[in-house]
Amino acid sequence: MANEVHLYRVIKAPAERIYNAFVIPEALVKWNPPHGFVAKIHHMDARVGGTYKMSFINLGCGEEHSFGGTYREMIPGEKLVFDDQFDHPDLPGQMITTVTFTPVLNGTAMTVVQTGIPEAIPLEFCYAGWQESLQLLMQLVEPEIPSQFGGDA
Repeated sequence: MANEVHLYRVIKAPAERIYNAFVIPEALVKWNPPHGFVAKIHHMDARVGGTYKMSFINLGCGEEHSFGGTYREMIPGEKLVFDDQFDHPDLPGQMITTVTFTPVLNGTAMTVVQTGIPEAIPLEFCYAGWQESLQLLMQLVEPEIPSQFGGDA
């Protein structure tokens, strides 16, 4: 339990749109890296059993942290489970991230549970990073863009 984070957000967007932000590479790099970082997708095969590899790059010093994993469970608009392993030897082990999406009156309740966080990562850093990322996720998925402008509304 000590190496877990639990997050909950109500997002004013349909579950399918939020789910897509996790599995479309161009969307993921826009919101997933915390403030001060950019992301690079090396490969992404978003299907059960498919793998991904990406990096977060510190914009200030250019240091790159790569990681990757496997998609374990994917139910569009409902649930996403994937694992992560860092390439850095000081960050051993496997993290499991479970994201659930539940429709509510004003959008979607999203729960994120991440387990197996390496002991070298302080949980307050993990929570802060997730909070920054979720703020960016909300800014990406909440706007309703009319269809004549390429949106789905």
